[in-house]
Amino acid sequence: MNPKCSAEELESGSKRICDVYANAPNDWQAHGIKTVSTDEKTGIQALGRNAPDLPVRIGYARKQEYEYTRHGTQCLIANWDVTEGQIISSGIGETRKEEDFLQHIRQTVQSNESVNQWRFVVDNLNTHQSESLVLYIAALVKTPHELLGEKGKNGILKSMETRAAFLQNEEHPVYFIYTPKHCSWLNQIEIWFGILSRKLIKRGNFTSKEDLKSQINKFIDYFNIVLAKPFKWNYNGKPCKA
Repeated sequence: MNPKCSAEELESGSKRICDVYANAPNDWQAHGIKTVSTDEKTGIQALGRNAPDLPVRIGYARKQEYEYTRHGTQCLIANWDVTEGQIISSGIGETRKEEDFLQHIRQTVQSNESVNQWRFVVDNLNTHQSESLVLYIAALVKTPHELLGEKGKNGILKSMETRAAFLQNEEHPVYFIYTPKHCSWLNQIEIWFGILSRKLIKRGNFTSKEDLKSQINKFIDYFNIVLAKPFKWNYNGKPCKA
């Protein structure tokens, strides 16, 4: 809740994202623009309880063993479909490196050929503004090589700012909208990560990293079938006043 930007940047950035959420259903129906909220949930621990849970009884909640064995961690990269209220094209792996995020975006774009344009709402993590991501989009739009330049020196690839400016181009078939700095709470996928934590991870019992991965994927399938619905987003981007 402590943004690292000016009040004007915060208000304009927040309003843009809120407008995107509000217009997402019509943009999809009328123009085939798919709006997704994307982020990584890192360090998900595969904790195995050292003794079985005691089941629910009348007047008593389920009791869980407090001692556990660590089996490692996994990273979830997921997309929240703002219009449909579902998780699409999620991936679970060991890391969240530049190549992991690029592969995730590629996989998402290739998952639905009926989409005319992909719009990703993301935070300002450096992997969301990477050289490889720029090269991927540049190949889609056939950007001349001389305009790309060289990372750290010149052209589109010069800095995070120049790369972000290119990646935000709304004329591209795939483009990104960045939340204001330290305002990832504007990203709807964070709400769903909270649901995942409360309903599965917090009191989970996982025998291995593979078991954790399997249970997360099963929860996503269950959520999409049983619980899926768009979030009712009431915030309009204007600063809150006491």
